[in-house]
Amino acid sequence: MATSSVMSSFAAAAITLQLLLIPAAASPHMKYIDAICDRAHDQAFCANTLTSNPPTAAPIGLHPLAEAVIALAVSHAEKTAIFVDETAKKDPTLKTSFTECHKAYLAVVAALKSANLKLKQSPDTANYDVRASADHMRRVTELVGKNSDKASTTLKEMTLQMEKLLDLAAGAADAVDDDDENVHRRA
Repeated sequence: MATSSVMSSFAAAAITLQLLLIPAAASPHMKYIDAICDRAHDQAFCANTLTSNPPTAAPIGLHPLAEAVIALAVSHAEKTAIFVDETAKKDPTLKTSFTECHKAYLAVVAALKSANLKLKQSPDTANYDVRASADHMRRVTELVGKNSDKASTTLKEMTLQMEKLLDLAAGAADAVDDDDENVHRRA
């Protein structure tokens, strides 16, 4: 009887270990995350971001995941816009360039919100709206590119993060569309 108890304990431990070692890709919702991350330039960043944020970690479908990814990008753009606006008000030496950066981030927020609304009916248009935001990020980079002050350095880091999130948002819109029409844009 003791042997039977030891054997069932061993079997339970083996099953538990096996469940822990099953790769995350084996879970059913990972196919949606993979559909987006396969389109991302930085696939490791994509997988880490989408599996570690509660709204994107356990999607129930591709469309809800795409909406959550775009919402994640909107949130970052809004936070950055607030940072840029507050900095422009506090630091007169940065006011002109940061005011322009603020406008650029507000345009990104508007484009992303538009993309989220268009995602269901016109994923190609949503993809275009997201990709057009890259022009605004280039403008921000041009405005603060050579600055070395703390606020500009912070904005550069936030902009780099924004560019990565825009890539995920574009991949999400493209995954919803799934006609490979945009494959040349991913290269």
